[in-house]
Amino acid sequence: YRFGNSDWTQTDERTVNFANLAAGDYLMEVRAQTADRIYSRQTASVAFRIAAPIWQRWWFVAALLVLTTLLIYGFYRFRLSRLLEVANMRTRIATDLHDDIGANLTKIAILSEVAQQQLGQKFNADGKDNLLGTVAEISRESVSSMGDIVWAINPKKDSLVDLTRRMRSFAEEILERREIDLEFNAPAADLKLDANVRRNIYLIFKESINNIVRHSNASVVKIEFTLADNELILQIGDDGDGFETAREYDGNGLSSIKKRAEDCGGRLEIDSTEGAGTKIILRLKLKSAAWSWQ
Repeated sequence: YRFGNSDWTQTDERTVNFANLAAGDYLMEVRAQTADRIYSRQTASVAFRIAAPIWQRWWFVAALLVLTTLLIYGFYRFRLSRLLEVANMRTRIATDLHDDIGANLTKIAILSEVAQQQLGQKFNADGKDNLLGTVAEISRESVSSMGDIVWAINPKKDSLVDLTRRMRSFAEEILERREIDLEFNAPAADLKLDANVRRNIYLIFKESINNIVRHSNASVVKIEFTLADNELILQIGDDGDGFETAREYDGNGLSSIKKRAEDCGGRLEIDSTEGAGTKIILRLKLKSAAWSWQ
Protein backbone atom coordinates (compact mmCIF):
# COMPACT_ATOMS: atom_id res chain seq x y z
CA TYR A 1 0.00 0.00 0.00
CA ARG A 2 0.96 3.59 -0.37
CA PHE A 3 -0.36 7.13 0.00
CA GLY A 4 -0.22 9.26 -3.12
CA ASN A 5 3.18 9.10 -4.78
CA SER A 6 5.05 7.79 -1.74
CA ASP A 7 6.97 4.52 -1.76
CA TRP A 8 5.12 1.22 -1.47
CA THR A 9 4.99 -0.39 1.99
CA GLN A 10 4.84 -4.16 2.33
CA THR A 11 2.77 -5.92 5.00
CA ASP A 12 1.37 -9.39 5.73
CA GLU A 13 -1.49 -8.03 7.81
CA ARG A 14 -5.06 -7.69 6.51
CA THR A 15 -5.55 -4.43 8.44
CA VAL A 16 -3.45 -1.28 8.74
CA ASN A 17 -3.83 1.34 11.49
CA PHE A 18 -2.81 4.98 11.03
CA ALA A 19 -2.98 6.84 14.34
CA ASN A 20 -1.06 10.02 13.48
CA LEU A 21 -2.34 11.16 10.12
CA ALA A 22 -2.53 14.92 9.86
CA ALA A 23 -5.60 16.72 8.57
CA GLY A 24 -5.90 16.75 4.78
CA ASP A 25 -6.92 14.79 1.65
CA TYR A 26 -5.48 11.32 1.06
CA LEU A 27 -5.49 8.69 -1.71
CA MET A 28 -4.61 5.17 -0.51
CA GLU A 29 -3.68 2.49 -3.04
CA VAL A 30 -3.37 -1.23 -2.37
CA ARG A 31 -1.96 -3.99 -4.58
CA ALA A 32 -1.29 -7.70 -4.13
CA GLN A 33 1.96 -9.62 -4.43
CA THR A 34 2.42 -13.35 -5.03
CA ALA A 35 5.08 -15.55 -3.50
CA ASP A 36 7.02 -15.15 -6.76
CA ARG A 37 6.97 -11.35 -6.29
CA ILE A 38 4.53 -10.81 -9.10
CA TYR A 39 2.40 -7.71 -8.50
CA SER A 40 -1.21 -7.32 -9.51
CA ARG A 41 -1.80 -5.18 -12.58
CA GLN A 42 -4.67 -3.29 -11.01
CA THR A 43 -4.66 -1.44 -7.71
CA ALA A 44 -7.50 -0.80 -5.35
CA SER A 45 -7.75 2.80 -4.21
CA VAL A 46 -9.81 4.81 -1.76
CA ALA A 47 -9.85 8.59 -1.29
CA PHE A 48 -10.72 10.12 2.04
CA ARG A 49 -10.36 13.33 4.00
CA ILE A 50 -9.39 13.90 7.63
CA ALA A 51 -11.02 17.05 8.95
CA ALA A 52 -8.91 19.50 10.91
CA PRO A 53 -9.76 20.17 14.59
CA ILE A 54 -11.92 23.23 15.16
CA TRP A 55 -9.04 25.24 16.57
CA GLN A 56 -7.02 24.66 13.38
CA ARG A 57 -9.71 25.73 10.93
CA TRP A 58 -9.27 29.04 9.15
CA TRP A 59 -12.53 30.54 10.31
CA PHE A 60 -11.74 29.75 13.94
CA VAL A 61 -8.27 31.32 13.66
CA ALA A 62 -9.77 34.37 11.90
CA ALA A 63 -12.46 34.72 14.57
CA LEU A 64 -9.83 34.45 17.30
CA LEU A 65 -7.70 37.16 15.66
CA VAL A 66 -10.72 39.43 15.30
CA LEU A 67 -11.71 38.85 18.94
CA THR A 68 -8.17 39.52 20.14
CA THR A 69 -8.01 42.70 18.07
CA LEU A 70 -11.33 43.89 19.48
CA LEU A 71 -10.19 43.18 23.04
CA ILE A 72 -6.92 45.06 22.53
CA TYR A 73 -8.74 47.97 20.92
CA GLY A 74 -11.35 48.01 23.69
CA PHE A 75 -8.63 48.02 26.37
CA TYR A 76 -6.81 50.81 24.50
CA ARG A 77 -9.99 52.88 24.27
CA PHE A 78 -10.69 52.31 27.97
CA ARG A 79 -7.17 53.33 28.96
CA LEU A 80 -7.32 56.37 26.68
CA SER A 81 -10.66 57.47 28.11
CA ARG A 82 -9.34 57.04 31.65
CA LEU A 83 -6.20 59.05 30.88
CA LEU A 84 -8.28 61.80 29.29
CA GLU A 85 -10.61 61.79 32.27
CA VAL A 86 -7.69 62.11 34.69
CA ALA A 87 -6.09 64.86 32.59
CA ASN A 88 -9.36 66.80 32.44
CA MET A 89 -9.83 66.40 36.18
CA ARG A 90 -6.28 67.64 36.84
CA THR A 91 -6.88 70.64 34.59
CA ARG A 92 -10.16 71.39 36.34
CA ILE A 93 -8.59 71.14 39.81
CA ALA A 94 -5.65 73.33 38.79
CA THR A 95 -8.00 75.95 37.36
CA ASP A 96 -10.25 75.94 40.42
CA LEU A 97 -7.31 76.24 42.81
CA HIS A 98 -5.80 79.09 40.82
CA ASP A 99 -9.03 81.01 40.24
CA ASP A 100 -10.69 80.54 43.63
CA ILE A 101 -8.32 79.73 46.47
CA GLY A 102 -5.28 81.41 44.93
CA ALA A 103 -7.23 84.58 44.22
CA ASN A 104 -8.61 84.67 47.76
CA LEU A 105 -5.18 84.23 49.31
CA THR A 106 -3.81 87.01 47.14
CA LYS A 107 -6.70 89.23 48.20
CA ILE A 108 -5.97 88.50 51.89
CA ALA A 109 -2.33 89.46 51.43
CA ILE A 110 -3.20 92.70 49.63
CA LEU A 111 -5.90 93.71 52.13
CA SER A 112 -3.55 92.99 55.06
CA GLU A 113 -0.87 95.21 53.57
CA VAL A 114 -3.39 97.98 52.83
CA ALA A 115 -4.79 97.79 56.37
CA GLN A 116 -1.28 97.90 57.77
CA GLN A 117 -0.47 101.01 55.76
CA GLN A 118 -3.73 102.72 56.74
CA LEU A 119 -3.16 102.04 60.43
CA GLY A 120 0.46 103.12 60.18
CA GLN A 121 1.67 99.98 61.95
CA LYS A 122 5.34 99.12 61.84
CA PHE A 123 7.55 96.99 64.04
CA ASN A 124 6.62 96.71 67.67
CA ALA A 125 8.98 98.02 70.29
CA ASP A 126 10.15 94.49 71.12
CA GLY A 127 11.21 93.89 67.51
CA LYS A 128 8.38 91.51 66.61
CA ASP A 129 6.19 91.90 63.52
CA ASN A 130 2.65 93.12 63.99
CA LEU A 131 -0.27 90.79 63.35
CA LEU A 132 -1.29 92.29 60.00
CA GLY A 133 2.25 91.93 58.70
CA THR A 134 2.29 88.31 59.81
CA VAL A 135 -1.02 87.64 58.07
CA ALA A 136 0.27 89.22 54.87
CA GLU A 137 3.48 87.18 54.99
CA ILE A 138 1.63 83.91 55.60
CA SER A 139 -0.76 84.73 52.76
CA ARG A 140 2.13 85.37 50.36
CA GLU A 141 3.76 82.08 51.34
CA SER A 142 0.44 80.29 50.88
CA VAL A 143 0.04 81.85 47.42
CA SER A 144 3.51 80.61 46.50
CA SER A 145 2.74 77.10 47.79
CA MET A 146 -0.57 77.15 45.96
CA GLY A 147 1.25 78.06 42.77
CA ASP A 148 3.50 75.01 43.19
CA ILE A 149 0.47 72.76 43.68
CA VAL A 150 -1.33 74.18 40.64
CA TRP A 151 1.81 73.72 38.54
CA ALA A 152 2.34 70.16 39.81
CA ILE A 153 -1.15 68.91 38.88
CA ASN A 154 -1.43 70.77 35.57
CA PRO A 155 -1.15 68.11 32.79
CA LYS A 156 0.14 70.75 30.36
CA LYS A 157 3.32 71.07 32.45
CA ASP A 158 4.38 67.41 32.41
CA SER A 159 7.54 67.85 30.32
CA LEU A 160 11.15 68.08 31.47
CA VAL A 161 11.43 71.45 29.72
CA ASP A 162 8.64 72.91 31.88
CA LEU A 163 10.27 71.47 35.00
CA THR A 164 13.67 73.00 34.24
CA ARG A 165 12.10 76.37 33.42
CA ARG A 166 10.36 76.52 36.79
CA MET A 167 13.47 75.35 38.60
CA ARG A 168 15.61 77.98 36.88
CA SER A 169 13.06 80.71 37.65
CA PHE A 170 12.89 79.74 41.33
CA ALA A 171 16.67 79.50 41.71
CA GLU A 172 17.28 82.84 40.02
CA GLU A 173 14.66 84.58 42.16
CA ILE A 174 15.97 83.17 45.46
CA LEU A 175 19.71 83.32 44.82
CA GLU A 176 19.67 86.79 43.30
CA ARG A 177 18.40 88.27 46.56
CA ARG A 178 21.44 86.85 48.38
CA GLU A 179 23.84 87.85 45.58
CA ILE A 180 24.73 84.22 44.89
CA ASP A 181 25.91 83.41 41.35
CA LEU A 182 24.02 80.67 39.52
CA GLU A 183 25.17 78.23 36.84
CA PHE A 184 22.24 76.25 35.44
CA ASN A 185 22.68 73.63 32.72
CA ALA A 186 19.82 71.45 31.48
CA PRO A 187 19.11 69.48 28.28
CA ALA A 188 16.35 70.75 26.00
CA ALA A 189 14.75 67.30 25.84
CA ASP A 190 11.08 66.78 25.04
CA LEU A 191 10.58 64.18 27.77
CA LYS A 192 7.30 63.51 29.56
CA LEU A 193 7.47 62.97 33.31
CA ASP A 194 4.94 61.47 35.68
CA ALA A 195 3.21 64.16 37.76
CA ASN A 196 4.36 62.60 41.06
CA VAL A 197 7.95 62.29 39.82
CA ARG A 198 7.98 65.86 38.53
CA ARG A 199 6.57 67.22 41.79
CA ASN A 200 9.06 65.33 43.96
CA ILE A 201 12.02 66.41 41.84
CA TYR A 202 10.92 70.04 42.09
CA LEU A 203 10.37 69.89 45.86
CA ILE A 204 13.77 68.22 46.38
CA PHE A 205 15.32 70.99 44.30
CA LYS A 206 13.39 73.71 46.14
CA GLU A 207 14.36 72.41 49.59
CA SER A 208 18.01 72.10 48.50
CA ILE A 209 18.11 75.71 47.26
CA ASN A 210 16.45 76.97 50.45
CA ASN A 211 19.01 75.10 52.56
CA ILE A 212 21.85 76.63 50.55
CA VAL A 213 20.45 80.13 51.06
CA ARG A 214 19.88 79.64 54.80
CA HIS A 215 22.92 77.71 55.92
CA SER A 216 25.75 77.46 53.36
CA ASN A 217 27.16 81.02 53.01
CA ALA A 218 27.88 80.04 49.40
CA SER A 219 28.85 82.47 46.64
CA VAL A 220 28.27 80.14 43.66
CA VAL A 221 25.63 77.47 43.06
CA LYS A 222 25.95 75.07 40.14
CA ILE A 223 22.91 73.09 38.96
CA GLU A 224 23.19 70.49 36.23
CA PHE A 225 20.62 68.18 34.62
CA THR A 226 21.86 65.27 32.50
CA LEU A 227 20.24 62.39 30.63
CA ALA A 228 22.36 59.29 30.16
CA ASP A 229 21.64 55.57 29.79
CA ASN A 230 17.92 56.05 30.45
CA GLU A 231 18.73 57.83 33.70
CA LEU A 232 17.91 61.37 34.77
CA ILE A 233 20.59 62.94 36.98
CA LEU A 234 20.19 66.18 38.91
CA GLN A 235 23.28 67.68 40.57
CA ILE A 236 23.13 70.67 42.92
CA GLY A 237 26.49 71.92 44.16
CA ASP A 238 27.72 74.95 46.12
CA ASP A 239 31.01 76.32 47.39
CA GLY A 240 29.71 77.05 50.88
CA ASP A 241 30.62 75.93 54.37
CA GLY A 242 29.44 72.33 54.00
CA PHE A 243 28.39 70.10 56.88
CA GLU A 244 28.95 66.69 58.43
CA THR A 245 26.59 64.25 56.73
CA ALA A 246 26.86 61.72 59.58
CA ARG A 247 25.67 64.23 62.16
CA GLU A 248 22.00 64.41 63.17
CA TYR A 249 20.30 67.78 62.77
CA ASP A 250 17.15 69.20 64.30
CA GLY A 251 15.49 70.16 61.00
CA ASN A 252 13.58 67.83 58.70
CA GLY A 253 15.04 69.10 55.41
CA LEU A 254 17.49 66.26 54.72
CA SER A 255 15.12 63.49 55.79
CA SER A 256 12.37 65.10 53.70
CA ILE A 257 14.34 65.14 50.46
CA LYS A 258 15.54 61.58 51.04
CA LYS A 259 11.96 60.45 51.53
CA ARG A 260 10.85 62.25 48.37
CA ALA A 261 13.66 60.61 46.39
CA GLU A 262 12.47 57.18 47.56
CA ASP A 263 8.84 58.04 46.72
CA CYS A 264 9.69 58.74 43.07
CA GLY A 265 11.96 55.69 42.74
CA GLY A 266 15.21 57.65 42.78
CA ARG A 267 18.48 57.49 44.69
CA LEU A 268 19.84 60.49 46.58
CA GLU A 269 23.53 61.05 47.28
CA ILE A 270 24.83 63.83 49.57
CA ASP A 271 28.54 64.62 49.44
CA SER A 272 29.61 67.33 51.87
CA THR A 273 32.59 68.24 53.99
CA GLU A 274 32.88 71.16 56.37
CA GLY A 275 34.57 74.04 54.59
CA ALA A 276 34.47 72.32 51.17
CA GLY A 277 30.89 72.86 50.00
CA THR A 278 28.07 70.43 49.34
CA LYS A 279 26.89 68.41 46.36
CA ILE A 280 23.48 66.74 46.18
CA ILE A 281 22.94 64.17 43.41
CA LEU A 282 19.56 62.69 42.51
CA ARG A 283 19.58 59.69 40.18
CA LEU A 284 16.28 58.56 38.69
CA LYS A 285 15.75 55.66 36.29
CA LEU A 286 13.24 56.50 33.58
CA LYS A 287 10.57 54.02 32.46
CA SER A 288 11.17 54.80 28.80
CA ALA A 289 14.28 55.90 26.93
CA ALA A 290 12.20 57.71 24.29
CA TRP A 291 12.87 61.43 24.13
CA SER A 292 13.76 63.88 21.41
CA TRP A 293 16.28 66.67 21.49
CA GLN A 294 15.07 70.13 20.57
